[in-house]
Amino acid sequence: MNFAGILMASGSFWTAWHGGVKQALLAIMAICALFIILVVMFQPGNSSGVSALGGTTETFLGKNKSKTFEHKMKLYTVISGIIFTVLAITFAIIALFS
Repeated sequence: MNFAGILMASGSFWTAWHGGVKQALLAIMAICALFIILVVMFQPGNSSGVSALGGTTETFLGKNKSKTFEHKMKLYTVISGIIFTVLAITFAIIALFS
């Protein structure tokens, strides 16, 4: 029995999937997409490449970079991107086998 047959054998999964679970996951996916767009728009430009040519020394801001607004925005982008990707792959697999 293949993977699709195993999933189809459990009727409660497909009943729940076509019910509210599919709409809830689609809503989460849409929210993640909008959040990614907004977070990327609010991220400041990356100007560290130009200052690296001048040989500037380490600053207080550089040492505490994990606490800055820029670092938090990058972290939120990565987390929401991972959630979005996992949901997109989940929908693709379900569409492939149904």
